[in-house]
Amino acid sequence: MNFLPLIESKREGKILAPAQIQELIREFTAGKIPDYQMAAMLMAIFFRGLNTDETTALTLAMRDSGDVLTFPKDKRPLVDKHSTGGIGDKVSLPLAPLLACLGFRVPMISGRGLGITGGTLDKLDSIPGFKTLLPAAQISKLVQKVGCVICGQTDTMVPADKKIYALRDASGTVPSIQLITASILSKKLAESLDALILDVKFGCAAFMQTKADARKLAQAMVSLGNQCGTDTRAILTDMNTPLGRAAGNWLEVKESVECLEGKGPLDLLELVVDSAAHLLVQTRKAKSLAAARELATECLQSGEPRKKWDEMIVAQGADLKAFNRKLAKESTAKVVVEVKAGAAGYISKCDARIIGEVIRDIGGGRLTKESVINYDVGVDCIAKPGERVEKNGVLCRVHVSDAGQAKGATARLRAAFEISGKRVKAGRLVVEVISG
Repeated sequence: MNFLPLIESKREGKILAPAQIQELIREFTAGKIPDYQMAAMLMAIFFRGLNTDETTALTLAMRDSGDVLTFPKDKRPLVDKHSTGGIGDKVSLPLAPLLACLGFRVPMISGRGLGITGGTLDKLDSIPGFKTLLPAAQISKLVQKVGCVICGQTDTMVPADKKIYALRDASGTVPSIQLITASILSKKLAESLDALILDVKFGCAAFMQTKADARKLAQAMVSLGNQCGTDTRAILTDMNTPLGRAAGNWLEVKESVECLEGKGPLDLLELVVDSAAHLLVQTRKAKSLAAARELATECLQSGEPRKKWDEMIVAQGADLKAFNRKLAKESTAKVVVEVKAGAAGYISKCDARIIGEVIRDIGGGRLTKESVINYDVGVDCIAKPGERVEKNGVLCRVHVSDAGQAKGATARLRAAFEISGKRVKAGRLVVEVISG
């Protein structure tokens, strides 16, 4: 394939035919197009964009570059949720078993964190014995048997996306709505879903800083998902403040279990229930969002999703006794230090970006893909906007490896909080719903 004319065409803003896009993805995946030429094409796309037909062709070509999950006919719809990432965003963990108990099949293919954004697979790696890498046949088998699985993308699933994402990261072309859309949806469409809910975040700790940018991305993904035959909708959620009261891999697993036991933070419970409710409506299992929320809440409170969680992690290799022993500990980090308020008042700001940066820097996240993660470090007991705090009251706790690490972290974490003399009303978590 002579790839240069295609690069030149896109550089000049011309439209590529679906057959051309399919061929370039096929040839690149096969190693017949050099990285430097694909990087040039990605930069041309970054500046010139793709129209709807081109984005659709790219998404489907990437999906078809490897294995697509297959499932037998079943009355239980195949559904999933995807988040664009944030601090303390552990929704996937309690949501998967909840959805299984609501009569869905959930082949949840998740990713790892990079930078300050936590990854679902990294959280699950903190569970003793849990296996996040499963062959495609086992994924399908467990979904049929248990109802849900949370695992990573196999080597043979959407290999084009793996290769292209590495180049986007290295060539400065990550912030392209069309390339983001193709990357996310190619993986989700490879799950053969009936319905998909997208949690698109905006704010200081989100990939999309503004609500307007988040809306553009959400609209693009919803439009394309529906066009490709998967009922897709999106919710726009605020990521200026961490979700829940814990951030950091193991601490988020603990909080997820608390959520399944009905004791979790209200904002986390809201988003878990809301995600389930939308999927119930999308698959016509409920007539309205209000009825769907009630159904999801009742199911969560029944205790069945908590049992399903144990069933799921055991099916994926977890040592349940070791897990429960770890769960019973107050902390698994060597040092825990309280971060205290310098004055009394009301929390007016809790900066999720600062908290995420601190967790990354104490070893809970990645500076590079090769970084080794400390699953036990993190921040919990996070005070939220609108809440009262007394002088020397606890703003949060930091879990670290040693006292020296704690000293620098506490000063930075204190700066993440602002305190006001007047109560500040907390903003809405879910600010908009976008459906096809």
